[in-house]
Amino acid sequence: MATTCISRPSSIIHLRRSKKGASVLRSSHICNCAPANALYSLGQTTVNPGRKSNRLCLGYGSSRQWRSRRPMRYTFPVMEWQDCSAEIDVDVPCSVAYQCYSDRETIPQWMPFISSVTVLKDKPDLSRWSLKYTVFDRDVEFSWLARNLKPIPNQKIHWRSLEGLPNRGAVRFYPKGASSCRVELTVSYEVPEVLAPVASALKPFLEGLLLNGLKRFAAVAKDYDKEVKH
Repeated sequence: MATTCISRPSSIIHLRRSKKGASVLRSSHICNCAPANALYSLGQTTVNPGRKSNRLCLGYGSSRQWRSRRPMRYTFPVMEWQDCSAEIDVDVPCSVAYQCYSDRETIPQWMPFISSVTVLKDKPDLSRWSLKYTVFDRDVEFSWLARNLKPIPNQKIHWRSLEGLPNRGAVRFYPKGASSCRVELTVSYEVPEVLAPVASALKPFLEGLLLNGLKRFAAVAKDYDKEVKH
């Protein structure tokens, strides 16, 4: 059936501006939208009950007969980033602590929530990490590929993830004397969606894990220092 353009008297849609007293719309125009008997007018919008339309049909006097609706925008939740830190004094020189921490594949020995670290043979600056732990009665497991950034010997080791769980961090070594140093560990990570409900309690929980890990590291570093001296 051919469609038609229908003009109706101002009694259907007749709006006046109170200030100027000028008529804005004197008649409703329905242009090539659908058969005349299939259309009805609702306020200023012409609606076809049998067809979806993304356009508004405006009346006479408008400079544009058709106006497109704005596209629907979808928003996605932005996950929260958290920063955790811990520090400890270690009874070994900075050089020894630095060498000990540089051996990434031994990190699971003192960080219980890190289940494995594998350094890529062809790219030694890259390593694959796996995390398995129970967090607030939730068994969680994550993995990521990390790149070690250019270190400062005996002062700083730092990294960032390339894929998997988003995170970055650094270990800094400060001398406290000829045979001792302070080790500071900072880690920033994106809170996983599964742990979002407990995000507020996650930071102190993880900082406790990091501190316990550094305490184990202090013992491992002392043993390492003894082996080096002998």
